[in-house]
Amino acid sequence: MKNSLLQTSPMLNFEDESIQQLINAKNWKNLTAYDAIEAVYNFVRDDIKFGYNKDDTLSASQVLADGYGQCNTKGTLLMALLRGIGIPARFHGFTIYNELQKGAIPNYLFFFAPKRIIHSWVEVYFEGEWLDLEGYIIDKRYLNKVQERFADQCEKNSRGAFSAYGIATKCLKKPDNEWLGKSTYIQKEGIADDFGIYDLPDEFYAQKGSNLTGFKRLLFRYGLRHLMNNNVENIRRLGL
Repeated sequence: MKNSLLQTSPMLNFEDESIQQLINAKNWKNLTAYDAIEAVYNFVRDDIKFGYNKDDTLSASQVLADGYGQCNTKGTLLMALLRGIGIPARFHGFTIYNELQKGAIPNYLFFFAPKRIIHSWVEVYFEGEWLDLEGYIIDKRYLNKVQERFADQCEKNSRGAFSAYGIATKCLKKPDNEWLGKSTYIQKEGIADDFGIYDLPDEFYAQKGSNLTGFKRLLFRYGLRHLMNNNVENIRRLGL
């Protein structure tokens, strides 16, 4: 196993005091590998709500302070926490089709979204193999509200996938988003491009950049994302 798969970085800053305090308070280092992965995974999935941060390249401590995130930012925090308790983790980069964000991104803002959006998941080393972790992106409260609205999706669309509200899965009623010692997914069915594996998210974003540039990036950072987060929170509280 490469030492680089346990190293810190500007983005994976698990030596930060806030992250160390969290790890110690949760006692994650004293759990078995299975239980530690489950506890960290569930924390990132449900305690860190689904939402849109100002940038994909936030450090893990910044994501923790925000208390919300999407695939890339929540993935940074998950990687940092796993490495911080001694469990090897790495980054897998993709793009996803923007259609799966419809609903989470209000229709009146959707034209700002690029057709293919930078996406990632975390791979964790467990019992001699690498497993994909992607099911952490959508918190349970938000997912439950979407499931309530589309309760019969599996029966009506058995050959296709549900793709909307930040979710792309073959069966919305029972997505593969629980840690059971296997890979987990919640947006896999929306993947467009596969950019491969990286030891650090820092390296990936240095190569691929971000989804938006110039004026659109500023508009997203200081205005549009707040409207998107309000929409997501309304779904979480009130449903569809």
